[in-house]
Amino acid sequence: MALNFEIIAECSQTKARLGRITTPRGIYETPFFMPVGTMGAVKAAHTWELKELGFDVMLSNAFHLYLRPGHEIVKQTGGIHRFMGFDGGILTDSGGYQVFSLSDYRKVTDEGVHFKSPIDGSMHFFTPEKVMEIQAALGSDFVMPLDECPSSVADESDVATAVNRTTAWAKGSLESFNRFGQEHQSLFGIAQGGIYNNLRKQSLEEILELDISAIALGGFAVGEEQSAMLESINDLTDLLPKGKPHYLMGLGYPGDIVKTVALGMDMFDCVLPTRLGRTAAAITSEGRLNLKNSQYRDDDSPLDKNCDCKVCRTYTRALISHLVKQDNISGLMIITHHNLAFYANLMKEIRKAILENRFGDFLNEYLKQSLIPGV
Repeated sequence: MALNFEIIAECSQTKARLGRITTPRGIYETPFFMPVGTMGAVKAAHTWELKELGFDVMLSNAFHLYLRPGHEIVKQTGGIHRFMGFDGGILTDSGGYQVFSLSDYRKVTDEGVHFKSPIDGSMHFFTPEKVMEIQAALGSDFVMPLDECPSSVADESDVATAVNRTTAWAKGSLESFNRFGQEHQSLFGIAQGGIYNNLRKQSLEEILELDISAIALGGFAVGEEQSAMLESINDLTDLLPKGKPHYLMGLGYPGDIVKTVALGMDMFDCVLPTRLGRTAAAITSEGRLNLKNSQYRDDDSPLDKNCDCKVCRTYTRALISHLVKQDNISGLMIITHHNLAFYANLMKEIRKAILENRFGDFLNEYLKQSLIPGV
């Protein structure tokens, strides 16, 4: 396998673990958070910023790169790392979630998904095999298979159908990956099941039978109650193999990350820090700040007095507020940089706390102090 995972330290109070993923491209300590560069770049951030902040792995999306500029163009320009200007690890999502979110513009069959491009209306057909071909051309390090992500309000029968398709597509993906995948690439498996724990466990057991490099839990944080999500994840992590990375897809609130690290999850991604940055919302240790508010127009303090990032060492809230109100893109880029730094620092603190076997105390203190929605 191109991916090797080892556990360095475990928390005696929770299921949290400090791990190390080794690939031909590099070594990455878990738990880690992946900034999302869906279309080939993280919006309002430079690639070198990510490396400076300590992000060694980022996420992009096969669906979007397939539609534009095209996976063959990415391949011709030297592969996704050269194309994006990022020499760390890159995970490409299959785009299954994006396809299924098109609702009126797609048709699902057991063979795959027919969908209409949201860009030009052209028709396309994604099969498990096609998605593997696309990601082989992209050359990403971590490859996600096509899966069916059911709606949070789907009934049990529909979710059961999605689970069965996800398993069948995972088998087809593995066969195609073995034919098309590059030597440095690793295939992940995705377990679905919605809010139904019996289907969650069925999906996980079926995916585990394939002996894939790492396991992802998909379809969480799509509208269900947080307590139900955490209970389900807790039940599932007891079934996850300790010797493989555990990836919780699309989960992004800082408090949710801390709580699910405690349940044994290792990898996270979300658009939240950059999306909030582009709406002038800063994530801080004091809660979320909206820099559009007039209260910051003469505030000479940093965004976050407890943050040591370049933004907080350099700029005042007054300056950032001024830029935002002038529709100056620099203001949003400044906030985005800080938000990413917040996440990078959070993951460093989490890893340090696990290493020192005090993550349980860290968890309790963090949740006591945090004012960020979603904790």
